[in-house]
Amino acid sequence: AIRQKNSYYGAFYRRIATRRGKQRALVAVMHKLTVAIWHVLHDRTGHKDLGADYHTRKNPQRAMRRMIREANALGLTIRFDPA
Repeated sequence: AIRQKNSYYGAFYRRIATRRGKQRALVAVMHKLTVAIWHVLHDRTGHKDLGADYHTRKNPQRAMRRMIREANALGLTIRFDPA
């Protein structure tokens, strides 16, 4: 699950690994997978991968603030023009 770049679990691993380290991220992904497997077995439903861009789609304002913060750290100025 972690090796796939376009999976929810791969993106989750990369998000956690940057802040907490690779080992903690691996344990967090294993926990998420265990919970997902339990729900599949308990509810007798299929598993649907949410996709690597799940958090960006869920909260686009947060993603925009993060990009602005990263650009400012590089000394760049961002200007938005209404479409």
